[in-house]
Amino acid sequence: MTAVEEKTRPEFAAQTFRDAMALLAAPVSVVTALDPDGRRRGFTASSVVSVSLDPPLIMAGVALTSSCHATLTTAPEFVVNVLGEQHRHLARRFAAQDVDRFAGGGFAPWEGSGTPCLTDAALLVRCRTARIVRAGDHDLVLGTPVEFRHGPEATAPLLWYRRGFHTAREHRG
Repeated sequence: MTAVEEKTRPEFAAQTFRDAMALLAAPVSVVTALDPDGRRRGFTASSVVSVSLDPPLIMAGVALTSSCHATLTTAPEFVVNVLGEQHRHLARRFAAQDVDRFAGGGFAPWEGSGTPCLTDAALLVRCRTARIVRAGDHDLVLGTPVEFRHGPEATAPLLWYRRGFHTAREHRG
């Protein structure tokens, strides 16, 4: 068996994939929505990307096992709150289970919709849910951006890389 074949055997595939994806830096966001009873729900996500320019589409991946799965896949809209370096504590809190993720404040209802948004996020994108696509152990929620808000320009983005939070620094060469 070659080294390539050994690394892709089913018993090695999941961990090999995780290890490889840990080397792919990704921006960290908190995705928020309202459940059918109007309760705020949200989770930390590193799988939020732009998918299409025409029409504009954003994708947020949510695990089938996530406590927010039912809300995000049935809500008519959601907000992507792109985190800055000052939000590490929020990223950890929204990734934790059995805690009040919204405790400590910082969130307000988006005017006209009520969906929670982090008022000092680096970027806020309010999206209308367009489509849900099943992809393995996740659902991909495709959203049409309907409104953007920009935070402070000096905010360095919070990134997930090598299973930890990092901040991008400008390189001057």
